[in-house]
Amino acid sequence: MALIVQKYGGTSVGSPERIKNVARRVAKFKAQGHQVVVVVSAMSGETNRLVALAHEIQKHPDPRELDVVISTGEQVTIGLLAMALKDIGLKAKSYTGAQVRILTDSAFTKARIVSIDEQNIRADLANDCVVVVAGFQGEDEHGNITTLGRGGSDTTGVAVAAALRADECQIYTDVDGVYTTDPRVVPEARRLKSITFEEMLEMASLGSKVLQIRSVEFAGKYKVKLRVLSSFLDEPGEGTLITFEEDDKMEQAIISGIAFNRDEAKITVLGVPDKPGIAYQILGPVSDANIDVDMIIQNVGVDGTTDFSFTVHRNEFVKAMDILKGKVQPHIGARDVVGDNKAAKVSVVGVGMRSHVGIASKMFRTLAEEGINIQMISTSEIKISVVIDEKYLELAVRVLHKAFDLDQEDA
Repeated sequence: MALIVQKYGGTSVGSPERIKNVARRVAKFKAQGHQVVVVVSAMSGETNRLVALAHEIQKHPDPRELDVVISTGEQVTIGLLAMALKDIGLKAKSYTGAQVRILTDSAFTKARIVSIDEQNIRADLANDCVVVVAGFQGEDEHGNITTLGRGGSDTTGVAVAAALRADECQIYTDVDGVYTTDPRVVPEARRLKSITFEEMLEMASLGSKVLQIRSVEFAGKYKVKLRVLSSFLDEPGEGTLITFEEDDKMEQAIISGIAFNRDEAKITVLGVPDKPGIAYQILGPVSDANIDVDMIIQNVGVDGTTDFSFTVHRNEFVKAMDILKGKVQPHIGARDVVGDNKAAKVSVVGVGMRSHVGIASKMFRTLAEEGINIQMISTSEIKISVVIDEKYLELAVRVLHKAFDLDQEDA
């Protein structure tokens, strides 16, 4: 018998029929003798509807009152799911975040969890009850309702699993696991049986949108085993286990996946004076405008000047170029500012890089054989990222996927 926390997102509980499907799935786990806690989001579209209502009343809704309004979305779902479970003969009980006593700080609309009192849940589980918990919400020390912001329901699921020391936290989404790369680009992409937290964090930050990065960080911190499964398959299979254990098998799989991002833009400031503080003088005004800078390269100085390149999100390209040409170039005396908004980033990710040499050279050779020019390179302990021309992106992903044997079952 295991204690399992299951989290279902908005699409999984988007209609009465889907809520009944969730109840049937929970019943299967109960029939196997497991204890089950279910964390749910609001029905799909519901939170947006409630936010729109608030904006109709008040142009800038009061944060405390906005939390009071939007927390009702999950309250509806927990009541309906508890009813659906009772309707098929299971004992069930719903809890809002405040009823569980999910204690948060007082940062309305983006609160962080401080602690969880799991005593009531444990008592209900011991009484053979399925406990249904509202995701995305809690209460502060003054009894105010709070919500956790983006990815909040995933975070609630992981936090409840951590507090209960659950055997596993299952996140049900509209995909059946984490893949070696996007199957829409590489049809041979495989679902990974397991991946480490570090790899998942890199994949999530590089654009793999299976899980909210905040919940992955939380799970890694509290050593909660996460499993990603599909809520739309009758038999969801094993999904992908996200683990903090690098087992022996993972030693052999050098690369776990290939992540990519089409929305990159590259900017180069030419003829920059090669002196201390110049990087700040270029990037300071860019960051003051709330533009996120990704990869940065400064060339070796020649004759007292150097070239300075970096990437930004494509949506921020025009804004960044205006700042650099209008403010920075005249201020620092740079020769020119050039940009390319048709860039893309491709990254190979894998913990096996720590113990294997030659990954970078293999990656570069593979791209060179296809005539793909690398414009920028950045590395971390478990990833290598390159910026290339966007028109070669899909080709690059396909050839790298093959070169690192990611299409092989035993990879």
